[in-house]
Order: sequence, then C-alpha cells, then structure tokens
Amino acid sequence: MRNTMDRRVFLGRTLGVAASSLLLPSFFHRGAFAASPGAVVETYAGKIRGSVVNGIHVFKGVPYGASTTGANRFMPPKKPAPWTGVRDTLEYGFSSPQRDPDQKQGGALAGAGALIGDLSGLPESEDCLVLNIWTPAVNAGGKRPVMFWCHGGGFTSGSGSSPGYDGTNLCLRGDVVVVGINHRLNAVGFTHLGDVAGAEFAQSGNVGMLDIVHALQWVKENIAQFGGDPDTVMAFGESGGGRKVSMLQAMPAAQGLYHRAIIQSGPGIRMMTRENANRTTELLLAELSIQKAKARELQGVPIDVLMRAYHKVSRDPQAMAASATGFFAPFVDGDVLPAHPFDPVAPAMSADIPLMIGSNATEATLFHAGDPTAFNLDEAGMKQRVQRLLRDKADDVIAAYKVANPGATPSDLFFLIETDQRYGVPTKVLASRKAALKRGPCYVYRFDKTTPVAGGKLKTPHALEISYAFDNTTSSARFTGGGADAKALADKMSDAWIAFARTGNPNVAKLPSWPAYDAAERATMLFNDESRVVKDPGKETRLVMEKALGLA
Repeated sequence: MRNTMDRRVFLGRTLGVAASSLLLPSFFHRGAFAASPGAVVETYAGKIRGSVVNGIHVFKGVPYGASTTGANRFMPPKKPAPWTGVRDTLEYGFSSPQRDPDQKQGGALAGAGALIGDLSGLPESEDCLVLNIWTPAVNAGGKRPVMFWCHGGGFTSGSGSSPGYDGTNLCLRGDVVVVGINHRLNAVGFTHLGDVAGAEFAQSGNVGMLDIVHALQWVKENIAQFGGDPDTVMAFGESGGGRKVSMLQAMPAAQGLYHRAIIQSGPGIRMMTRENANRTTELLLAELSIQKAKARELQGVPIDVLMRAYHKVSRDPQAMAASATGFFAPFVDGDVLPAHPFDPVAPAMSADIPLMIGSNATEATLFHAGDPTAFNLDEAGMKQRVQRLLRDKADDVIAAYKVANPGATPSDLFFLIETDQRYGVPTKVLASRKAALKRGPCYVYRFDKTTPVAGGKLKTPHALEISYAFDNTTSSARFTGGGADAKALADKMSDAWIAFARTGNPNVAKLPSWPAYDAAERATMLFNDESRVVKDPGKETRLVMEKALGLA
C-alpha cells in the first residue's frame, strides 16, 4: 500500500528538478558557429526562412500553435493563424511564463547552474507554442530520423530554447533532424478547472501535455519539408522531459505520432490524481481571491499576477503539505491520461514502441550544489536527511547502502540514497514493467562519468548526460569539464542515441554489445571512459529501496 511519501516520488514533484531547470545554458558557450542566410521552407501555416550554421539548416521559434492568451488560456492548443510572405525564424521564441515577478533572477535559466556561470533570462510569453529545427537539408525528401526533444524542469519550468540543446552536432554526426519545443508549464499548463468551471475546461489540467502532442502532430504534417521522416520519430527528454515522454506512452492522442522513446533521468510511473489536481486549483483560486463559481475568471488574470500567485502558493509549506503530491503537473483525468503511465503495469497502447531509459550515478548532488553542509554530513546529519525521504524505512535503507558501499562517507551515502529514491530505482521499476510486456525492447543504462567542475564534488550530477547525448561536451565544457575523454564518450553515446532513433536499437560498434533488458538478466550499460554491460548493478540496494518505496 502506497503512502503519501511513496506517491511523492512519482508524481512529477519538481522541487529539485525545477531548481536545476535548464542547467546547461549557464555552462554552454554561446556563439560557437557563425550563421548565414538559409532556405525558405513551406509549412502548413506559411513560409519560413531559417539560417545555415556550420552547414546545418536551423529554424528557431517556428510557431506550431496559436497564442494561448485570453480565451485560449487553459484550452487545448490550436493551429497557428496562417501568414503571408516569408517569416524569418532566426531567433528562439518565447518560453512559457514561469518567473516570479517579484524575483530579479529566475525563470527558464534559473537554478543550480547559477553557482558556476552567470545567467540571463529568456523572454517569456503565453505565445510560447514554438519549436526549433536543425536539419542537414531541406525540401529534399531525405527521410531522416527525427529526434524530438522534450526539455527538463519538471512540469513547472525550463525551455527548449537552451543553447545546451543545440542539435547541430547530432545532425552533423548522424544525418538526423532534431526538433526541440516550448510548451505551457506550471499554472498555465496544468491548472484543472474542469470540475469548477464547466465541461469546456475539461482538459485544462493537462493542456501542457496536449501542447506536446500538438507539436508531434505538427512534425507529422510538416517535417518532410525539412528532410525528416514523419514515420521515424523518436521522443526523448531528460528529467521533467523524461516524465513527459513517460506520459506520452500512456496518452491515446500521442499514439502513432512517435515511434521510439528515451527517458533520461525522468521515470514517470505515476501522475497526480483528480483530487490532488482539484486541491491545487483551490489553493490558486484562494490566493487570487476568486470564488470557485467564478473560476473561469482565471482566464482574464494578468499573467504577472497569475505567476505571482502560483509562486506564492508553491512556496507555502502548509499548502505543500495539504497538496501531498506537488503542484501543477499532469493528472489522471480518464481522458487525456486514462491511467497512471506505468502503474501498476506499463501501458499496453505503447507496448511495441522501443524504449531506452536510464539515470545518472549521483543525480542528487546537483540539487544540493548550493548547500555546503550536504557535502560534509556527519552520521546524524545523514540519518536526519534520509529520514525525511524515507521515514520509518530509513534505517533499513541506510544499513543496506553501507554494506554495498564500504568506505562511503555519510554525504556519499545520502546522495546515493536520494539518487536511487528519486531516479535510479524508479527507472529500474519502469524498465521491468516495460520489459514484462515482451513486445518492444527496453534498453537500460546508468551514466557514471564524473565531471571535474566545482572541484569534482558533484561527481555525476543530474543533467550531465545531456551534453554527451547531444555531442556537446566541448561547447558545454563549463559543466562537463571538456577534454578528449569527455568527447570520446560523447562520440559513443550520441552514436547510440542516433542509432536508437534510426532503428530502435542503440547498439553501435564503439560500445560493448548491449542486450535488451529483461527480468532475468537486467542488463545495464554503464557509460564511462570504459563503458561496460553489467547484470543488475546494485541489486542488493535495489531490492531494499523497492520495498521502501512500496514497489517490491
């Protein structure tokens, strides 16, 4: 039986994830390539002109949906209005509203990255249904695999307009098309009004996910003009983006629009319940002094007022405790999301879709990067923190991790336990449930490569693997450390990601043979300078953590 603690692990809780939102921009060197005028391409809404960067055609801020302001707020996405002439798509478009108007710093580029690099805000607007495209050639009928990226930041923050998600190197390396999107987040993307404002708002609590489906539909209808194959689309994402990809596999509207999936450090096993979604809405309405009977007035609230209220509610400890499961995330509504994505079993509707899923060895270090105490814990301090995570299961878990990790410091143990609680073990549970369907293959990895930044204390933090998957370790050297070893691993990993996009199988010549995951072997690729496949790594701690989380 799951208790409140168990559910928090899987419901898109974004305290740490949002805090690390788009870490990569602060480490990514901007202006790596010079741009020249690009080709004109016809979309269903009109013609667009991009640029050419290092031989790759780039289109930024391409509208895939209409503005979501006014009467469109909280409503399912609509197609963009057609335009005449040629529209330049040379700059990133708006990110979803997310900043607290009372904070000088924040929004899409906020988070732990500020500890190492200066941050600057990205422009935000409800007119945020835009996507970016990188392609080796246009109007050529190239039938290239499409790598469709969902950004991180939980369901509350982040942006696809990060230079860290630049697809140039993937295109150069693998002859693929890369697409990255922005979509509605937090209160504008996940406020459920269907039970207080009428049937027309029935899907309001999941419109942020419907935006992603709408973008996939845009890809299906338009990507051939950019040299992509609409029948070979891979949805992949990290952290909150991984949870979004988890959700896509359980959404009827998404089926047929993507054909492979990668979940990087974002196992979405469960989402919010209707009860939780309604409670979140009640708190927001109360903060804005709007009666339930007049809930539709939320459509007319100025966006800065709405964002201020959203942030105030999200910071309220009593409100958080009352909510029990976090804020402003997708919920099981019986329609957009008929059931929890991977609980109690994997979704049959996506059983044939090949899946790759993995996590990083010490994800949790990132979330405590600004807390020196976390890196110098004594035994009592470690136990106190683990008890917050696991309550009465803490002692059993600590004992098991001590046996499995002799010589580990209290801080080491805390980071390993939190990492497995939030990512490592849920990843393995999701993989096991997918493999149990015995249909499309599932491949599992663990990313073990460390970074020397911050004196090496972060080890293998949350989000580090993104630069390797995108082959951007050199341009993001302020996060990865750069160097020949990082580039060599990036070569291998990005090749595996590209191969998976193309065929549904990540095996490439530069890596050891990588078997599909099953309950008997639990084969896991450990990515490092010398990558290797291990059967059921961390079995003893996995079993104890599964029991502690109610997943055994």
